[in-house]
Amino acid sequence: MHSVQMINRKVRLMVGTGMCVAAFASAAGAEELPGLRSGLWEFKRTVEGASAEGTAQTLVNQKCTDPTADMRKGHETLTKSGCQFSPLTKSGNTYSFTADCQIQGVHAQSHSIITVESESAYRVEVNSGQGAQARKEVLVAKRIGECPK
Repeated sequence: MHSVQMINRKVRLMVGTGMCVAAFASAAGAEELPGLRSGLWEFKRTVEGASAEGTAQTLVNQKCTDPTADMRKGHETLTKSGCQFSPLTKSGNTYSFTADCQIQGVHAQSHSIITVESESAYRVEVNSGQGAQARKEVLVAKRIGECPK
């Protein structure tokens, strides 16, 4: 795979999966997301604009995780890779931020809206663009139980 395509994919995956649900009070006075419970989570990710045909693609997976810790790690990784984030803003249970990434000559921008339903469920909508390419990703995440022992 061409290096630019690999970078694009990395940025899209990290931004689109909510891993950069960022800005965890990284700037003074910034809002902070409420804590999410660790456990077995199901992630349903729908991507529009990812295929040449223009059809939406949906991926579903389950993972034992601490979503809050994963988000912090994703934010740190993207920041080190060349992304800058706006402060996280809050309105009710909805949070939003923008990301501007310049990684190895590839420029991408995104606007993310996170809706936290509870400590066991959230939704992320990401509208991103790179040049003339636009995509919309929706991640619906819900905790479905404890991790198997």
